[in-house]
Amino acid sequence: MSFDNLCKLLSEKHPATFASWVLGTPQTSVKVLKTELSIEPIRADYVTLLQLQGRILHLEFQTKLESTPPLPLRMLDYWVRLYRLYRLPITQVIVLLLPPAAETVIETVFCVETTRHEYRVIRLWEENPELFLNDPALLALAPLAATTQPQALLQQVVVKVNQLEPRQRPEISAYTQILAGLKYEKDLIRQLFREGMMRESVIYQEILAEGEQRGEQRGEQRGREEGRKAEGQLLILRQLTRRVGELPQEVLARIETLSLEQLENLGEALLDFQAQADLETWFSTLDKSVKMT
Repeated sequence: MSFDNLCKLLSEKHPATFASWVLGTPQTSVKVLKTELSIEPIRADYVTLLQLQGRILHLEFQTKLESTPPLPLRMLDYWVRLYRLYRLPITQVIVLLLPPAAETVIETVFCVETTRHEYRVIRLWEENPELFLNDPALLALAPLAATTQPQALLQQVVVKVNQLEPRQRPEISAYTQILAGLKYEKDLIRQLFREGMMRESVIYQEILAEGEQRGEQRGEQRGREEGRKAEGQLLILRQLTRRVGELPQEVLARIETLSLEQLENLGEALLDFQAQADLETWFSTLDKSVKMT
């Protein structure tokens, strides 16, 4: 599925939410029109048509401005055909998912001699992320919103995804990761979402609860050690994934058996790792030193 088509799917799953966002006013009476505008050479692959009260909303998503025929002409052509069909006012909005090259002019009007046709363009990278972060229907778009700290925004998105109801979470998480791929490295996306899943998992919560219980039983110092070890494991997993890629389950299990001191040693050693073979060598060296002692 293309990025544009994914956005079309989301807008048709949540038409009132998307209409309210792009129009800037609450919309309650909204239905999806299944009209096919198939007259060549213009296609409607990525077009969402929503019928409001006495108006048609033509919503289109684009990852890039380049188009054949050019976007302004396409928008005029859509308007003429929609008006001929419905005889209603038409609001046209293009949502650009990514910023174009520097100094590119983003056109919002088709103008040839006495013919002039205007439409709106929403630059997603200039939109406030709060709206998207606080609405599950729009959450998948949040990674592409305005920010001066992209990784911090993506971490916020992961937190919001993991706060969703279990029945919503898998689907929205998948959509969010797909769209995040337009802007972020795949390894970073995979790493942050996997860590978020770990933090929300029943097993992880049991580990934390057990650590707290042990801390109460064995004193504050022991509790701090358990906490440091849990934090150390997460930090090591994050760094290893970034350096050598996805880790096999047996490697994850092995890391959980390491002591706090061994985790600290691994944290220093992994700075020189280039591949998983380096991690395997480190484990072999550790096993030999343990046998010698």
